Amino acid sequence: MKLETFALERWMTKYESWVKYDIAESGILPLNIDDLLGLLPAGERASALEKLTGLRLGYSEAPGTHELRSLLAETYRDCAPENILVTTGAIEANFLLFNVLLDPGDHVVACYPAYQQLYSVPRGIGCEVALWRVRSKDGFRFDVGDLERLVTPRTRLIVVNTPHNPTGAMLSEAELRRVYALAESVGAMVLCDEAYRWLTVPGGDPFAPPMFDLGPRGISVGTLSKPFGLPGLRLGWIAAHGDLAARCWAMRDYVSLSPGRLSDALAVLAVRHREKIFERNRAIITANLATAKRWFAERADLISWQPPRGGLLALARYHLDIPSLELANRLAERYNVMLAPGSAFGFEHHLRIGIGQDPAVFAAGLDQAAACFAELAASSSSRQGSAAPAE
Repeated sequence: MKLETFALERWMTKYESWVKYDIAESGILPLNIDDLLGLLPAGERASALEKLTGLRLGYSEAPGTHELRSLLAETYRDCAPENILVTTGAIEANFLLFNVLLDPGDHVVACYPAYQQLYSVPRGIGCEVALWRVRSKDGFRFDVGDLERLVTPRTRLIVVNTPHNPTGAMLSEAELRRVYALAESVGAMVLCDEAYRWLTVPGGDPFAPPMFDLGPRGISVGTLSKPFGLPGLRLGWIAAHGDLAARCWAMRDYVSLSPGRLSDALAVLAVRHREKIFERNRAIITANLATAKRWFAERADLISWQPPRGGLLALARYHLDIPSLELANRLAERYNVMLAPGSAFGFEHHLRIGIGQDPAVFAAGLDQAAACFAELAASSSSRQGSAAPAE
């Protein structure tokens, strides 16, 4: 397998561990262990902590503990623990599925732009990959009619992501059912990356059901990183019909073998008490969305955006004559703020913004970004003025 350089991850790794204001972050503000224990009734916290500190750090159940898989299965319709495979993040889930389902020469349709893995890994396997492009005119949106023109009798897999990274676009229930019916008509499977499941936005669109719920050709991939604020646990999962989860488990024997035992135990706490986490998420998203709307409205001549319809991410278009990678590097190195370059997603003169950060950090990061844009705008005006002909 020959894989392309993962442009976004290479760039994020360069800056994310030291910038002060990371407002490109793709997930919700991470929880700590005290936060997780705080989800429990006060009388249960001491015993839960004792159980965690007394946990032997040996190998865990290879597919994920039965307890965790049962809790995850309950979030789908007619799903059993055997339909769930706990993985090392959603990134491993997708990687396993691609390698189990696809062979060189297979035809795949993947949404674009997207988290690069969703189209680069099929390409690396040797598949022919057609890109279902999210339309940018009048706000980012999917057009299922475009997908219908890309799918052929040779299509083996359709890859979708809703809510969408990086644009915040959404597929409605009716649209998602059209996608499933289209796959069914040619004998293809549908893999839906549902990393932003449960992350609703005030005034946004209603969520479609998980792809798993639509039928035997539907596969859902989930993660604890984005909606649970637990990226450090490195846990995701596959929800799939038939023996597909077991086949992915067999391949995972050669990769990561099993989830971490401590991560699994903490994940059980989070999933069991997820409604409290989602309530926290809503407060963060509501505050940051209001801040962002004011900020963009005040600078409409320099930068504009389409707020996410679901999830945490949006692409903002700026009106300055500077490439997005150069601008993103400038923001990080001179202003201590991260906004991801749109070029990593094939959208030049855009920056990816995330609304899941701590609200105080988010507001301060936007202030820093405003200073950068103001400096660049002033510099541009100065150059244009100096170039004006003498009278």
